[in-house]
Amino acid sequence: MDIPSNRGVLLFSKSKVYVHPTSSAKDNIAGFIALIRPPGGSERDILLSWVPESHLQPEDLKAYSKVDLHLDDSLPQSNEVTVSLPPISSVSSFAFGIPLRRIYSIMLRPPSLGWWWGSIIVHTRDEDVVPAMFFHDSESQSTILQQKMRNKKFTPFAPDGDLFWGGDQFMKYIRKYCIVEKSTFEQRLYLINPDPDDLLSFSPPSARIEKNESLSQIVKDARWNILERFARVTKFSRKTAQDVIGNSPPAVRAMLNVPEVRQLGDDFDSARVYLAKWALTISEEAERNKTKIIWTDSGDHIGSMVGDFEILNIDNRVERRNEVSKDEWRAFFDHSGRLCVTVSEVKERVFHGGLARGIRSEAWLFLLGVYPWDSSQIERQTIMASKRDDYYRLKRQWWDDIERQQTDPHFKDQRNRIEKDVHRTDRNISLFAGEDTPHPDPDSPFASVGTNVHLEQLKDMLITYNEYNRTLGYVQGMSDLLSPIYAVVQDDAVAFWAFVGFMERMQRNFLRDQSGMHRQLLALDNLVQLMEPKLYTHLEKADSTNFFFMFRMLLVWFKREFKWDDVLRLWEVLWTDYLSSQFVLFVALAILDKHKDVIMEHLEHFDEVLKYVNELSKTIDLEDTLIRAERLFYRFQHTVEAIDRKNKEPHSGSHWTSPISPVASTNGHNGGRDKTLPLKPEAGRVIISDVLRELLSKEIIVVKDTIPIDGYDS
Repeated sequence: MDIPSNRGVLLFSKSKVYVHPTSSAKDNIAGFIALIRPPGGSERDILLSWVPESHLQPEDLKAYSKVDLHLDDSLPQSNEVTVSLPPISSVSSFAFGIPLRRIYSIMLRPPSLGWWWGSIIVHTRDEDVVPAMFFHDSESQSTILQQKMRNKKFTPFAPDGDLFWGGDQFMKYIRKYCIVEKSTFEQRLYLINPDPDDLLSFSPPSARIEKNESLSQIVKDARWNILERFARVTKFSRKTAQDVIGNSPPAVRAMLNVPEVRQLGDDFDSARVYLAKWALTISEEAERNKTKIIWTDSGDHIGSMVGDFEILNIDNRVERRNEVSKDEWRAFFDHSGRLCVTVSEVKERVFHGGLARGIRSEAWLFLLGVYPWDSSQIERQTIMASKRDDYYRLKRQWWDDIERQQTDPHFKDQRNRIEKDVHRTDRNISLFAGEDTPHPDPDSPFASVGTNVHLEQLKDMLITYNEYNRTLGYVQGMSDLLSPIYAVVQDDAVAFWAFVGFMERMQRNFLRDQSGMHRQLLALDNLVQLMEPKLYTHLEKADSTNFFFMFRMLLVWFKREFKWDDVLRLWEVLWTDYLSSQFVLFVALAILDKHKDVIMEHLEHFDEVLKYVNELSKTIDLEDTLIRAERLFYRFQHTVEAIDRKNKEPHSGSHWTSPISPVASTNGHNGGRDKTLPLKPEAGRVIISDVLRELLSKEIIVVKDTIPIDGYDS
């Protein structure tokens, strides 16, 4: 095949690889990273290149896209695709083409808590400045297809615990044409065609540093944008490194070095993805779209957005009541077992008092939707008999399939994940303590330790849920949600269907696109801006308005924050949806309100806020928190009503200041971002944001994944 001198054979292409010229997403430039063989060139002449999508001619764009979506190792020679040769370098477009013989090393940063986008930095032997390249895998169709093909579970984590990302395929192709050696002192550094001296030093000339343990650790823990600066330092010393790190934004310096952040990633593997993506999206939304809400010193007015109208005093005399006793519960029903009071009355009592221990096993089934509120005793017996049969039918689907248990890699992987989590869930509770039973599976990692019947029940229920909900499967954290339910009812079939009811509302916390938790964090962001503006201003200064420190609380509904008995009481209160189906956010707000003085007076950085909030675990007074949360809800409700009334009045210019107009998102990720504002100007009025108005609804928000996890058919 004759190839013109200005064209080359496209050996590899990956779409949606971005250059980030600035810290703002609107400036990101999408392009293709590629390997191109020039006419007559050897493997060492192959060009590693990056070209922006916008600079490609239609013919070349079609070629790059074709090779990108070709998932086999190579294209047949007869189907070789050619493209225009890239420029050696371009200051205006960041495009470049570097022969492999000139590349000294490649630094990889997989997607992690530190940065949602996996990225690479190329060091050349001539110390040329090459921009860092970020793999936006969630936009790259080829990577999405490969993730579906390679991962046998819904999470993007490979069996070794690392994420599969576009950089994996890039390095696979680099290895086809080069000798690649991994550095021993920096695990993310790969030497390209190293000579013997390189192998001895394993350090690129543009990043040579003193062999100091503390500095090495700092470098490993620093953000990727710091490493990009390292790539541009030609004479590198310890002082230079410290200066680079010290001049970075506080949030960048702090985030990955916080032990609590690392522990959160260990406890919930999804946190590594969720928090990283939030770090990008939430902080950018806050920066672009935020409009300040300022209360006067008395707290009775809203200032800059709404104008100076008075917020009427609200009744703060909220009281908790005694728990619903067994006799009171029985009095709610007539002789046939039908409810003889309204559902609202029952929920009000449970909301304000909770339930006595002896009636939870029955009452929870109403709150979790297993039993209809209008059913009779006989109807409930029939319902439970049917559900019991359904549970054991589901369980037999995997229990009786010995071949699948032994040979299906997806099933084995999910079972191992479940068992690992079960054996570390609530082991301080007597029901789950001890290993007094031989393990039924000699191949289990816990075979030598043993188990107990209740741990086995938890494991079987979670495996069965994995069968029941094939679009979600098992996610780390679910064992935390199931164990209290099972501990209360102590019947696997009954507990399973109660857990299914709980997961109807909790599934949005575990969606693969993170939209459910993302929206809750945005709602909390808006809520704190509106209700606690001084605290919010302080959190801004402390680089903490991403609300990472509330992640665990919302993910598993304060399971790790309250004592065991308080968790049971809190959950039954939240299940009533008496004031709001998202009352959990007012519980979070109440905790912040309780501790705001300490936070504002003594905590100045992200790591300090996170550490302080984490150390509240098992020390929070539930009754005080619930009283405070209810008061905050009524204050919020009254504020929304006041703003709505104000909007109905004839407009008077004297009542309004000039609000800062929100800037619509330009990164194409989620359309208009103004809906995330707590208050937004619209046609001369101020409108409460959608995420805040949703907090007034009692309707349970049910959001489900629609794509089956790999390893299952739809």
